[in-house]
Amino acid sequence: LHHLKAYAPDPKNTILLTGYQAAGTRGQAIANGAETVKIHGEAVPIRAEVVAMDSLSAHADYIEILDWLSHFSSPPKNTFITHGEPAAANAMQRHIEETYHWTCTVPEYLNEIELS
Repeated sequence: LHHLKAYAPDPKNTILLTGYQAAGTRGQAIANGAETVKIHGEAVPIRAEVVAMDSLSAHADYIEILDWLSHFSSPPKNTFITHGEPAAANAMQRHIEETYHWTCTVPEYLNEIELS
């Protein structure tokens, strides 16, 4: 945040956004063309060039996740998808259910589930 605050106001700089920018984040606001973002309680102007590289991400894609799950020696009682936007989480649920026939759940916000 300190770097962004220092360099975002200068049009000679570039803000390089790599990977997915989650809803409600500064990254998404910048990617969507926000003229300012709040950092440390201050409105910081975004005058730097903004470039998004969607091909880079720290997250595995669904094929990599399915491959990782294939190494389980037995299926879990339930698989919970708790990361990602709703559409992506629901798609991951379908992939797991169709590929492995496991019970898979995308919990609703503030759901409580008793594990035994």
